[in-house]
Amino acid sequence: MLTLPKFEEASEIVKKVTQETKLVYSKYFSEQTGNKVYLKPENMQLTGAYKLRGAYYKISTLSEEERAKGLITASAGNHAQGVAYAAKCYGAKAVIVMPTTTPLIKVERTQSYGAEVVLYGDVYDEACAKAYELAAEHGYTFIHPFDDLIVATGQGTIAMEVIQELPLVDYILVPIGGGGLATGVSTLAKLLKPNIKVIGVEPSGAACMKASFEKGEVTTVSPVSTIADGTAVQTPGSKIFPYVRQNLDEIITVDDDELIVAFLDMVENHKMIVENSGLLTVAALKHLDVKGKKIVSILSGGNMDVITMSSVIQNGLIQRDRIFTVSVLLPDKPGELVRVSQVIANENGNVIKLDHNQFFTTNRSAAVELRITMEAFGTDHKNRIVKALEEAGYTPKIVRPNL
Repeated sequence: MLTLPKFEEASEIVKKVTQETKLVYSKYFSEQTGNKVYLKPENMQLTGAYKLRGAYYKISTLSEEERAKGLITASAGNHAQGVAYAAKCYGAKAVIVMPTTTPLIKVERTQSYGAEVVLYGDVYDEACAKAYELAAEHGYTFIHPFDDLIVATGQGTIAMEVIQELPLVDYILVPIGGGGLATGVSTLAKLLKPNIKVIGVEPSGAACMKASFEKGEVTTVSPVSTIADGTAVQTPGSKIFPYVRQNLDEIITVDDDELIVAFLDMVENHKMIVENSGLLTVAALKHLDVKGKKIVSILSGGNMDVITMSSVIQNGLIQRDRIFTVSVLLPDKPGELVRVSQVIANENGNVIKLDHNQFFTTNRSAAVELRITMEAFGTDHKNRIVKALEEAGYTPKIVRPNL
């Protein structure tokens, strides 16, 4: 089913709706890893993710009768927008079942393309079961987000573009949720360049494909817990599993904390908004034990709501010791707050929040607690500030910031 002629056909068809996402060389990640790192910015697609490729190609292969029945799918957001947009292009009705945990921006964008959105379940798998139920009830044509070889063929067009632009690429890193993107990319990459290495990357809190690889069969993991909502899948696709198993060289898992730092790196060094699932391949770079290789990280999407973005940035700054909080005890008398502030100012610390607790002990004259949240340039700067407070006679204690 996944043949070179079909991939070539899909590559021409998806050009009707996709943006040209040229590779972006990353000086920052290249220096960090000792490799030549390139980013494939699928977050810049019209619908904010690569999913438009597979959805549009799949719908293009349907008959007029199948499209006239109406289309339905389940998705955490990116496939939803792909199907909604493609359905609009063909004048077909689209019904999208999304988990109740889906970020608001993805729900609103999906509706903006004219689709009917049904919110159901906490994870993709529950939403998918509901979508099948509705498809049977109303006779809709179901468009699976990943367990469909035609959809996977559309997603694989990314590999065609990568290899055409960078023929000497050594590694392609691809995010894995259900496995459709990994199937298409790895299969076509191996057809075009048999010696290439294709590495799949999953969130450690939803590593269903890694579990399936280890058991040699499709395996369900439960529960799933990850901030990478686009890849929060319990069970990978059974139709695509043989292709992934044959063509993927390795699967790397990444913790949520690594995604938080990767988001900060991407914003500061490339001025790009990439959602947590799309950052899997960036966070995985440091897990590769190679040097001097040409590596492409696929940034699968950029649909992220502002509230989530704010939370990730704050946590990233905390992880990098660029925001931290110290608790100090001091006598409750005039001038003490000024004295502490001067010590911090002398070390170029920037105070952003103070919490003065006079009820820390019953003997206020003995001690009150002052919690100081401040900005620093990083761990070394933070340590200098803490040391200066110690030398001034205080006993600073690092506590979790409460922003």
